[in-house]
Amino acid sequence: MRTRARSRNRRSEIRQHSVPDTGLGPRQAFTLVELLLVLMILGILAAVVVPKFSGRTEQARVTAAVSQIATFGTALDAYEVDAGRYPSGANGLLDLIQRPGDVVDWRGPYLKNESEIPNDPWGNPYIYECPGKFNPSGYDLSSAGPDGQAGNEDDVTNWQQPAKKQ
Repeated sequence: MRTRARSRNRRSEIRQHSVPDTGLGPRQAFTLVELLLVLMILGILAAVVVPKFSGRTEQARVTAAVSQIATFGTALDAYEVDAGRYPSGANGLLDLIQRPGDVVDWRGPYLKNESEIPNDPWGNPYIYECPGKFNPSGYDLSSAGPDGQAGNEDDVTNWQQPAKKQ
């Protein structure tokens, strides 16, 4: 008898602490319509948010290329002070980290923590010309930009680009 009484008391305690009955019966899972609605909302949010972040990524790459070109510019100016000229020939920017054979007063490396010349943020090598077409008394230094093709509007350069046509 005691066992039955305990069992009844226990059941009544469980009923008191259980979720109130709403008349709809127990819910155990989401319906297909609810899942599709959530997926649709997530898709709309992704369509709105992702393009904004991808634009920021491209802007950050352009900023990184401008910064890297400025760093090269500082290193090239230090090289010019020591050697009396800017690097020229096939080695170009490589002369900033490796001693060229024809320079007596080389005090490099002029780029810190670099064992090789880094590529631009899009994975392409920087383009260096000395003497430059746009800077005849110095050098031209540029990145081909996002499309990887030199000579168009998206290039990042150390000279003033012509105004874009609209």
